[in-house]
Amino acid sequence: MVKLLLIDCGWIVSVDPAIGDLKDAKILIEDDKIVEIGDNIEVEADETIDASDLIVMPGLINAHLHTWQTGTKSIGSEWVSPDYHKNMHSNMATRFTAEDTYLGNLMGALNQIDNGTTTILDWCHNLRDLEMAERAIDGLEESGIRAVFGHGTAKPPATEGKVPYTHVPHPRDRLEYLRNTRLSNDDGLITLAMAILGPDFGSFDVAVQDLQLAKELNLLSTAHVWNGYNKNLPENEHVKDAHIRLGEMGLLGPNHNIVHGCYLPENQIRYVVDQGCSVTSTVMCEMHGHGAFPLMKVVRDMGAMPSIATDTNTLVAEDMFGEIRGALFALRFQISQQARFDGNYPLETMSVNSREALEWATMGGAKALRLDDKIGSLTPGKKADIIMLRASDTNLYPVHEPVFAITDLATGANVENVMIDGEFRKRDGKRLYAQTNYEKLRSNILASADRLMEESGYRPSAA
Repeated sequence: MVKLLLIDCGWIVSVDPAIGDLKDAKILIEDDKIVEIGDNIEVEADETIDASDLIVMPGLINAHLHTWQTGTKSIGSEWVSPDYHKNMHSNMATRFTAEDTYLGNLMGALNQIDNGTTTILDWCHNLRDLEMAERAIDGLEESGIRAVFGHGTAKPPATEGKVPYTHVPHPRDRLEYLRNTRLSNDDGLITLAMAILGPDFGSFDVAVQDLQLAKELNLLSTAHVWNGYNKNLPENEHVKDAHIRLGEMGLLGPNHNIVHGCYLPENQIRYVVDQGCSVTSTVMCEMHGHGAFPLMKVVRDMGAMPSIATDTNTLVAEDMFGEIRGALFALRFQISQQARFDGNYPLETMSVNSREALEWATMGGAKALRLDDKIGSLTPGKKADIIMLRASDTNLYPVHEPVFAITDLATGANVENVMIDGEFRKRDGKRLYAQTNYEKLRSNILASADRLMEESGYRPSAA
């Protein structure tokens, strides 16, 4: 049975240049899709929502999130990069069970929904077997979020007599099973991607094999990138022009996403972008523990659209509104510093406008996830992934320019309604996830986190 929903909006920020921003306009939704946006929609709807005091906008897209780490929230607030790898991947991650992964993914996804994110790329890189992958997907599905499930692999310490993870290709059997069963539908709410080692965390040969597999299965691939080669391998295995060589082999393109890349030589950054690869900057996390600017400037200078993400709540807040501000201010600061260095300071106009930052968290993420035909803007024909912010809240009121209110003022606390695929997941300020189940989840994830830290011998106060 077709269901028509009419939203009577105070402000619409569509992120679609053809529609623009509207005041006192309406959005008509039929089942899971937007069918019309405008001032004069006259229709007998099954339900009409009074959103006259709300800013209505596309759901935010978190293009790189280690959702499984939700239970370790903020314990690494004062870690530097080696601490993260030592405490997490070489220790705590090795103790995760399938159930721990499920709990982290469910709680983490619910938190994203609560705070206005409707889509995530779940970069799940603690997986040791199919059961862990299945339970990770269970958590995403139960939450109701839209997600690209980035199947990753664990990075345990090297053990004598065993092949190190750096030289182990992605598990074909696991990928093929998921691709042929529960994640076979590319139009589903949860879709499959490969979170690969790439040349920074594996050998060059493994990077080649993994990208070939992604191409064969027609999957998005995504890799953490820092220097562009694995400096922990023996010198004779270093391939410092890895991305150029991968491109020459026909293995790079729009279906490949690189994350971070802050120390990648500029010629390789430009090569990757020129190949059509997307780049995701996790600005707050990168500024937390690294000494190089995020890649947004060079990506933007080349005419491509950056995407942004929060990365891991072990280190920083998983708040996309905060990430928008952090990314915007970091780029403005970088441009101002360059102008000062070049003798062209002060600038005569603002270097980056706020609307661009909103695009990074909507259309930028949609393009990186290869979902820009479905989400990222309020456009007729796209999925009804919509959030609504209370314009009457003291931190937003009065609203003079809705884009500025979103990018410069809003927080997750302003989110009144969240709709994903035409279904409300938060309404009237309350998550639509059974409270009794939520209380049980809270208890279980706390017990999980306590056990993981106990078994790993880690105490936040001793960091």
